[in-house]
Amino acid sequence: DLPYMSERFIEQQFLKFTHPEFSLQLAKKVVYSKIRNQRTLLRRNAGSIISNALEQLKMLSEKVEEAVSIDQLRGIEGIAAKVYFESFPSMFKNNIDGYDVMKGRNRRPPKDPVNALLSLGYTLMVRDFQAACASVGLDAMLGFYHRPEAGRPALVLDMMETYRPIIVDSIVLRAFNTGEISLDDFYLGPDSCSLKTNGRKAFFALYERRMHDKITDPTFGYKISYRRMIELHMRMLARYIEGELADFIPLMTR
Repeated sequence: DLPYMSERFIEQQFLKFTHPEFSLQLAKKVVYSKIRNQRTLLRRNAGSIISNALEQLKMLSEKVEEAVSIDQLRGIEGIAAKVYFESFPSMFKNNIDGYDVMKGRNRRPPKDPVNALLSLGYTLMVRDFQAACASVGLDAMLGFYHRPEAGRPALVLDMMETYRPIIVDSIVLRAFNTGEISLDDFYLGPDSCSLKTNGRKAFFALYERRMHDKITDPTFGYKISYRRMIELHMRMLARYIEGELADFIPLMTR
């Protein structure tokens, strides 16, 4: 019955996501969870040495509820991202042989090893979220937060926000802190940085391990893998869109 489900969900998805208040309230939930998950990752791995950043992220997460438009919400998220990525290097256990592994958040092309891994990890996540959208019957191109652009899977990017710190950012930290990936695994140029074949294989393995890690779902209370969690939350979103669920609660770690 997937074609019927797809048609039904996509019609409701279009009706709800074109309603400004519905989209704003849903986007607030996602952005709040993203900022809180960013803060949790920093707190666990850097602690008191970045107390100012932790306080700023707490304040910014609380400001999310005050946003009166998607644009204002994007502004809050942007400030939080700047605070977060400025503190990101403090989570590494060593200085990676003195090399500056992260020069802020950059992309297209990434200019340092950390950004090379972040960009690759987010690309892998797009694939998994697109598969989850397809399995549920939602339109991956029609989102509630990211601006619509030709060929851009807006709903996938919307739903990924919560998971970026939990899955990809966490993997990048593990890769360097455990030595599973080192500077020898990169082509280091003056204006760009990319992974060698062995580095890509190692990162793919790390990503798959993380996706198979199990976490307790806060809504239902049982343990499932991150990949299964993504599909479950996509199904919960579909039910929320239809009005069968009273609320949609994104994943937040403690």
